[in-house]
Amino acid sequence: MSQPLLFLHVQDPELTTQLLQSDIVRRFVICKSQPDECWVEQMLRQSCDLALIEMDNPAPAQYELLQQSHVLSEIDFILISKGIPDLALDQLMRCGAGYHFRQPLDMNSVLDAVQDCYRQLSTVVVKRKVQTSDLDQFGLLVGSSAAMLRLYKTVRKVAVTEANVFIIGESGAGKELVANTVHLASHRADKPFVAINCGALSSELIDSELFGHVKGSFTGALRDHQGVFAQAEQGTLFLDEVTEMPLEQQVKLLRVLESGEYRPVGSNKVCMANVRVIAATNRDPLQAVADGILREDLYFRLSQFPVKVPPLREREADITGLAQHFLAYCNAREKQQKQLSDAALSLVAQHKWPGNVRELKHAVERAFIMADKLIEPHHLLLEVATSVEAVADIPADMPLDELEKAAIFAALERNCGNKTDTAQQLGISVKTLYNKLEKYQQES
Repeated sequence: MSQPLLFLHVQDPELTTQLLQSDIVRRFVICKSQPDECWVEQMLRQSCDLALIEMDNPAPAQYELLQQSHVLSEIDFILISKGIPDLALDQLMRCGAGYHFRQPLDMNSVLDAVQDCYRQLSTVVVKRKVQTSDLDQFGLLVGSSAAMLRLYKTVRKVAVTEANVFIIGESGAGKELVANTVHLASHRADKPFVAINCGALSSELIDSELFGHVKGSFTGALRDHQGVFAQAEQGTLFLDEVTEMPLEQQVKLLRVLESGEYRPVGSNKVCMANVRVIAATNRDPLQAVADGILREDLYFRLSQFPVKVPPLREREADITGLAQHFLAYCNAREKQQKQLSDAALSLVAQHKWPGNVRELKHAVERAFIMADKLIEPHHLLLEVATSVEAVADIPADMPLDELEKAAIFAALERNCGNKTDTAQQLGISVKTLYNKLEKYQQES
């Protein structure tokens, strides 16, 4: 097999030298961009397998040219940026780039990514808008810790196979993001990704949700309905919290996995499923089998390739970076320049985060709403959440507007209705507090 072609657009001379001296980069035929011509046009003329691009003040026309071409879905990309939130770069990532490293660079991680691309060239499509400061990214996953870099490698290797994947991880750790990244890095990336929470399905309608139904098959079936197996045809079906599925339906699911056959409710027609199944659970699956809530034969059928998502406490190197990542996202969205104080970052680093990445994300979003310019520890509501019952009862997935409202009323209650003390505690002006209270009164 001929050597793969690497298109290199790097403006930093020191970085260029480091790359060209690397043994792994030398395994490619190198095509360097020329400064007197648009590097995108140069790259489009090459039949390259990998493009390593330093995104240093790219012109909007370059973004647009890349997005209009199909090259993003045909070759591997490794992007390097300064980490400044850039909506145009995020749009580019959504259209097809794979790895995105922020400066200052860990060259070992960059070269590991090059090595991965060399060993297993495959399409990676990214569809998630990301705003961040300094964390690396693969697909929809963000993080630079050793645990996450190991996860990236695992996902990349299994994605290009047809093996069923069983994702195991705590609530809020990012299991659906892993599932979606497996799909986006697979050969089914241009087909549907359909996710369904098995624990949220009613026992009366679960067969219909999974396999579909025909008009008139039961009371209320006013039209034909496609189940998730039909919706995900040729793509990927993600069964979240599969251990919560009733045993009766587990038997039917097992049959589909073994034979590929299923029958919509009320239909005599047997359909053949062409989907890749990815399942997930926040339980210990072997314990679920022992407890009799997960069929052993279904477990072994689903877990051709188990993937464990590390909890946030095992990603200590990512915690403060993720906080900055989510804050950068809020700043970009709201066109603000808010910052986390050193004390707030210290609290973020020390907190145990039982709700994992989801809890951290919501804490930063709450703090962003509460703070004017500088986010302090009390804006994060972490200590309040452990000592004040009213805040502790707030669900982790409550919308931001409702979280803000609950936090304001909880603070008013603590301060016996004193609006000056409440505003000071929440880090907002008294005028802002009055405006929000007036808004809530109008809504009620």
